[in-house]
Amino acid sequence: MQSEFAAQRRDLLSLFECAVEAVSAERVMPKLLPSASQGRLLPIAIGKAASAMMSVALERIEGVSSGLVVTRRGHLSADFTARQGIEIIEAGHPVPNLQSVRAAERALELAHALGPQDHLLLLLSGGGSALLSAPVEGITLADKRSTTSSLLASGATIAEINAVRKHLSRIKGGRLAVAAGPARVTTLIISDVPGDDPSFVSSGPTVADNTTLGEAREIVEKYGIPLSNSTRRALADPANETPPADSLGLAGSAIMVIARARDALAAAATWGTARDYAVTDLGDTLQAEARYLGASHAALARRLAADGKRRVIISGGETTVTVVNKHGRGGRNLEYLLGCAIALGGEPGICALACDTDGIDGTEEAAGAIVTPDTLSRAAALGLDPAEHLASNNAFLFFAALGDLVVTGPTLTNVNDFRAIIIDGDR
Repeated sequence: MQSEFAAQRRDLLSLFECAVEAVSAERVMPKLLPSASQGRLLPIAIGKAASAMMSVALERIEGVSSGLVVTRRGHLSADFTARQGIEIIEAGHPVPNLQSVRAAERALELAHALGPQDHLLLLLSGGGSALLSAPVEGITLADKRSTTSSLLASGATIAEINAVRKHLSRIKGGRLAVAAGPARVTTLIISDVPGDDPSFVSSGPTVADNTTLGEAREIVEKYGIPLSNSTRRALADPANETPPADSLGLAGSAIMVIARARDALAAAATWGTARDYAVTDLGDTLQAEARYLGASHAALARRLAADGKRRVIISGGETTVTVVNKHGRGGRNLEYLLGCAIALGGEPGICALACDTDGIDGTEEAAGAIVTPDTLSRAAALGLDPAEHLASNNAFLFFAALGDLVVTGPTLTNVNDFRAIIIDGDR
């Protein structure tokens, strides 16, 4: 039955592939990278794009004898393990684990060893907030894991989540730059946060923080996050305030965002225009609750379909999900799509895709999924209740049963959500 909409599916997948390719490390890394002519250049790559960014850096920089890659398990490029002198740590995500602690301690150790003639090149992408975990004094990894899990399930935005995490860490919020001391620091960033504030990408280990302990406490209170007594004390301790910008030694340093969701959307828009789609770009900063945004976009698509034009609606950002079933299997993009499908109600001529550009939506091994006009009828034939699956945070199980998941494996980049809705003007 899927063959009935084969052309629309191909176009949706092509839009996604085009968007991801536009923000790949090979495309966005600068041709000229820094070198340490007087001292040592130390590259540290952190995040889901870490191995791809490090690979490109090593191709373009001579004389690198050591470095560190910290990424999520399974997010190494196929040939990366053979690289001489580069340490690799695969750590926990989206919740930190013991390897996350090891990774943070190793990064801090390497940074502390740098001298005034040396240069730290930080290659940063999304995911580092969990991949690097150095709990402040008085709290444990278990405390960090519990707080992180509660924040992720609360519906808080990524900026709010990272504001709290930065004040419970010895490496986030600019502290890695402080550890590097007199060395120069260059930070190249593939941004996965709406608005592309570099201080929030992986909680900004080399970027000055603009949030405060007081704001972190307000966020915890706002979402009713349960805290251990030690975590509560840590958020009240002035010693855990993030360091001021003038302590980071930023005078000889540089921070550059080299890829963002806007770049992915621009590439998708160019692809669509070249194929005679009228493109509606809703922007790259959308952060609403996923299911409600999906319903809103369905309503927009139905309105735009009335003029009979062949259209594609694209958008990016990072939606939120409020988890009510801790055993549910879902993801932001899958909940968006299920909300969209329900609101479309089988509307003819409208198909949609929503995927995470890193290839993993939430904790499941799928980037996202596709919705077609027969999604609900096929679900009914299988006895699937879309509303029940959405209410129980089980959107993954819904789309898996239909065979409509998009499975890419890790893409080795990350600018967060990509969504596209195709309106077939010939319906």
